[in-house]
Amino acid sequence: MKIAIAYYSRHHGNTKKLLNAIKELVNIRLIDVVECKEADLSDYDIIGFASGTYFGKFSRAVIEFAENNLPGNKRVFLINTYGVKGDYTKEMKRIIAGKSCQLLGTYGCRGFDTFGPLKLIGGIAKGHPDERDVKGAVEFFERIIQE
Repeated sequence: MKIAIAYYSRHHGNTKKLLNAIKELVNIRLIDVVECKEADLSDYDIIGFASGTYFGKFSRAVIEFAENNLPGNKRVFLINTYGVKGDYTKEMKRIIAGKSCQLLGTYGCRGFDTFGPLKLIGGIAKGHPDERDVKGAVEFFERIIQE
């Protein structure tokens, strides 16, 4: 089974921390969407998109990568980190549906956030993602690949 995850993880590496733990399970291709704007994903059985949350949605780089590179009729999953809990996957779900892909599931957890004005107060969700968050991401991914 070939699996790729396109991601954006910059400020504190919250999202990459989850992906590194997942990568220890199986051989997956991690695609940093800042370094790689185009990729042929047609040979992959499962494609994931992962990002921190920026202004209530996935990073613009991941959204654009998905719009430009996600082939139709693929199995897809989403992973995101956030400072404040909420549903930040709406735009990604729209792209996935528009390409007739099957959304296998989403996983989100808190991540240390000092973006914008949060920097003035020292940030929120310090210490996240923690061990429990990482374990949750790994268990989520295990369920995805077992389906």
